[in-house]
Amino acid sequence: MSRRVGFDNEKYLEEQSCAIVERAERVGGRLYLEFGGKIAYDCHAARVLPGYDPNAKIHLLQRLKDRAEIIVCIYAGAIERRKVRADFGIPYDVDALKLIDDLRDWGLLVRAVVVTRFENQPSAGVFKARLERRGVPVFAHRFTSGYPTDVDRIVSDDGYGANEFIPTERPVVVVAGPGSGSGKLATCLSQVYHEHLRGNVAGYAKFETFPIWNLPLKHPVNVAYEAATAELRDLNQIDPYHLAAYGEQAVNYNRDIETFPLVLRILERIGEPVTYRSPTDMGVNRAGFAIVDDGVVREAAEQEVIRRHFRYACEYAVGLVEREDADRAQLIMHELGLDEEQRAVVRPAREAAREGEIKGKGNEGIFCGAAIELPDGRIVTGKNSPLMHAASAAVLNAVKELSHIPDEMPLLTSNVMEAIAGMKKNVLRMRSVSLDLDEMLIALGISCATNPAAQLAVSHLTKLAGCEFHTTHLPTAGDEAGLRRLGLNATSDPQFATRSLVIG
Repeated sequence: MSRRVGFDNEKYLEEQSCAIVERAERVGGRLYLEFGGKIAYDCHAARVLPGYDPNAKIHLLQRLKDRAEIIVCIYAGAIERRKVRADFGIPYDVDALKLIDDLRDWGLLVRAVVVTRFENQPSAGVFKARLERRGVPVFAHRFTSGYPTDVDRIVSDDGYGANEFIPTERPVVVVAGPGSGSGKLATCLSQVYHEHLRGNVAGYAKFETFPIWNLPLKHPVNVAYEAATAELRDLNQIDPYHLAAYGEQAVNYNRDIETFPLVLRILERIGEPVTYRSPTDMGVNRAGFAIVDDGVVREAAEQEVIRRHFRYACEYAVGLVEREDADRAQLIMHELGLDEEQRAVVRPAREAAREGEIKGKGNEGIFCGAAIELPDGRIVTGKNSPLMHAASAAVLNAVKELSHIPDEMPLLTSNVMEAIAGMKKNVLRMRSVSLDLDEMLIALGISCATNPAAQLAVSHLTKLAGCEFHTTHLPTAGDEAGLRRLGLNATSDPQFATRSLVIG
């Protein structure tokens, strides 16, 4: 696993903050800056651009602290259907609350929350009331009348005029959300409309990290963005408006290119002077200028494409996405000439499962394998057993390797194991007493009280953050929770570890 750096985060922060200040000064009034992607904990960017801080946008805003304030958008439909943020395993409404807490903890001003496309959905109403009772200003914006074809209606009292105006004070207003489709663009344009009605100068710009406009169209970093958004059908394209205006190729994606003429018409209809000649002009993105080792980021992005293939295959297996989404992710992987076993942990995990099957021949049950690539490139494996899941075994073996603890030395004390097994079987009436990863980590922590080896092993757990992990079968909820807490980059084959319809 490469720990090499391919991206200069400090250079990026310096260039990006200067670019935003310059854009705000060019507008000459209030700049509504749409923040595409995740404002905090952008794990995708950190994986494809080694050296990128997952909270780079937060650090960027801290540099602009006295100039900027934040509006958080969330789509009412995402609240209603309990849409989940995959990397944290939490619903979007919970992620929005967490985001507000984090922004406040970082000393940033959250001006308000907007529930977009609000149609009196019960869950969205509860979310709105919950925030208001905690003193957070919440605005409900309904679907914009006339959108997207009737610009005269959009820019009228019946369109943007029907939205409540969100009072703001600072020259840069960042409009962010927990994910795509949050209604950030509509919120920005609605605010520009209301500012114009009040005689104020205001403008719009977009901050989108991916695709990176000054990298080649088929650069793995840009392809990884397509792989990450397979279910959204996002496609990277050469920006035709930029090519026509400047004779230069720039990469953008289909939705921005398709909506550019509409956004221009809306801004012109509002009455604001518009100098943008392409959707690339509309963006503020200096990420490409901070890449310091193209080979490193190419390799990292290729690995992300393989990870995304596994994620979509697993999500299809459990019914979260359609077959065409999984097929598209696989096609993107193959277009780069990649296959599953180019992810270094895949083959060892599968071999561990086969080894368990050979040794356990004649026994009933499904044999699972897992593998972890350590920071120095060594790979350790684990197999499931009556005592613990494959993920639990792999993590235990990994910390033993890092701690130089002999393989035969037990880390979990027998009385702790027996107590947990008894609780699961006799009290909780669970079918299996085998410890999932979350349970194993708790058992390991308890064992520290009496076992010095366990103490040593626990001290090395943090070294697993950012390591690659693969398992041959879909992880249980407890395995997933443990993998997230440890910060492992986890993938799985789309196979079920049990014949039960409920994954425990």
